[in-house]
Parts: sequence; structure tokens; C-alpha cells
Amino acid sequence: MYRIGIDLGGTNIALGIADENKKILHKASEPTNLPRSAESLADAIADLVMGELGKAEISEEEVEAAGIGIPGTVNPVTGVVEYANNFGFVNVPLKDLLQERLPFPLHAANDAKAAAWGEYLAGAGAGCSSMLMITLGTGVGGAMIVNGSCLEGYNYAAGEIGHMVIRQGGKLCTCGRRGCLETHVATHAVAERVRRACTKDSMPGLHAFVDGDVDKIEVRNMEQWIGIEDPGLQKIIDDIVERLARTVVNTITLLAPDKVIIYGFMFEMDHIQKRFLDFCTYYDSLYDGDYILKSGLSDRIGYIGPLAIVVNEMFLGM
Repeated sequence: MYRIGIDLGGTNIALGIADENKKILHKASEPTNLPRSAESLADAIADLVMGELGKAEISEEEVEAAGIGIPGTVNPVTGVVEYANNFGFVNVPLKDLLQERLPFPLHAANDAKAAAWGEYLAGAGAGCSSMLMITLGTGVGGAMIVNGSCLEGYNYAAGEIGHMVIRQGGKLCTCGRRGCLETHVATHAVAERVRRACTKDSMPGLHAFVDGDVDKIEVRNMEQWIGIEDPGLQKIIDDIVERLARTVVNTITLLAPDKVIIYGFMFEMDHIQKRFLDFCTYYDSLYDGDYILKSGLSDRIGYIGPLAIVVNEMFLGM
């Protein structure tokens, strides 16, 4: 029997198909193409899943279950997406919409919580009694697992550190608050801030890289420009990374997990990860690379997390 993990992201929909030995046999992705209706999105996800099963020559009867990680506040019992600001969803029954289109059981959870389950069961958090998961990309997410239970909160939004307010009267966030961490450190916010600040004098290297067209400073090419050694650019990056590190340190103080696991596009860049750890140890020397660990699942976590949901729901009952 096979299991499917689906990662619904703001940029891409990705999936992995695994066998009973947890070996990934097939994977695929396609653009999310936002904005779109929930029905259109459900159609696209179902078409991707069934299409890839066909390519892998796996029949629907051979699929035991699927899991999906969804960015936003997800009721783990009903699968209703109560709020997903980057998708414009409010009380959307996405799990039911998908279940209508898929012929096998589907389990749904918040994407950061799915990632946390993946790390807890098969990654850098294996063996911990408690762990804090931090994800950084299009949004900023978090999840806390304690003694085999994921903290949900009364509103299923426990762990959403991206919506901690870090600046009074700050920029309006898509969640409706002002000054959220996400408005400062998410990838789109980083690119926007750098675009506004980039001039030939302030960032000569970056300005030359984009041929003077600051609109070319985008998230999709961030990996190419974020390491350019312009003092003006690196000052901004340091400010952004420090804000994230300070928020994480405060969260650690509140929750005191055994380990902290970090994952996301920006953490994949070595100099960003190093600066993050530098700022964390500046605030507390104990919060070093032995305590704050990079994801053990790396780019596989998008679909391994949802696969872990399936294992958890069907076999472990945590």
C-alpha cells in the first residue's frame, strides 16, 4: 500500500508518494497559481494527485491515505481552513472539497504543524520529548510538540509566531494586524524592503546585478542576490535576521523546548543561517547550533510532513 503527502504552498503544490517502508518513490510539483477559488484549487490538487498516480502506475485502490499540509489556521478535526490570509480563505472546507475529489482517506493539518510532525517522527526532532518548529518562507510559521501532542490552542493557531506583533503601528499584515513579524522577515517582505532601498550608491553591487532595474529584485532570484557583499544590503539583511532571531529567542524562553528545528528557503542559505545563529547566541549563548538545528528532512519536508500526519492519524493516534 502507498501513502501520499501533499504540500500546499503559496508558490507551488508539491507531492510525494511513499511505500510502506517510508521510501519516496515518486514526487512532483506545479505552480499554485494564486489567486484562485477554493474549488479551483481543489480541482488542481486532485488532478495533480491522480495524474501522478497514473505516471507512477499506482492504482487508487493501492493508496491507503493521503495527508495535506495547508498554510493557515486549520481545524484538525474538521479540516476546515478557518483562516489562510495568503489564500484569502475564511472558513473554507478544503478537506471536504478534496475528499469529494479523491477516492481514498485524506488527513489535513497546518503546514508548520505537519512539518513539525515530520521532524518529530523522522527528522532532527526524533527522540525529543518536546520541540519547537520554525518555518520561514512566503510566510513565517511555527509549531510546538510536547510529549507526543501538538499544541493547537483554542483557535488552532498556536505557534503562529509570524503573527506576533513586533512593531507598534507597523505595516498592515494580510492577517489584519499591524506590525507582525511576517511583514518584516517573510521572503516577499525582504525583497520589497531591498527594492525600496537599492540605489547605485547604497548598493552598487546589487544595482549592477539587476542592471539598474530594481524591479528585478525578486523572491524567485533571491538566492542569487541576497549574498552580494554590499554593506547597505547586508545591513538590511542583518536587521531582518535579528528581528527573527529575537522573536525566536523570546519564544524559546516562553516554551523551553528540548530542541528548536528551523526550516525554509532562507535558512537553506548558509550565511543567513549563520547570522541567525549568531544573533540567537548573542541573546543567549545556549541557543547555538547544537540546540537550534537545521531541518533533518530539508527539501523533502513539504511532503514528508503530510505523510507524517497520515502515520500519526492512522497508526499512532497522538
